Amino acid sequence: MSDLSERVERYLRLKEEALSVLSIGVPRDSFLYAFASDCLDMARRYFSDAEHFHSVGDDINALSAINYAYGWIDAGVRLGVLDGKGDHRLFTHYR
Repeated sequence: MSDLSERVERYLRLKEEALSVLSIGVPRDSFLYAFASDCLDMARRYFSDAEHFHSVGDDINALSAINYAYGWIDAGVRLGVLDGKGDHRLFTHYR
């Protein structure tokens, strides 16, 4: 297994942990709820793409999709619409 493939697998395992911690951080009746839902949905879709790319041996695109997924997550967490439960290991929080 290549170093790139191992890295993709490590990030996909980390994804499971991140998604189990992450939640929407604004009330359902908030104007920002739809945006928060979209952030989470886009992250899940990019993770799904990453899993597909990895399964067919396209680890360059798998890693790219993982990075896009974390971009959506970290943007949502930094904006405060996604709740990362203060976990600075999994998410980029605003300090």
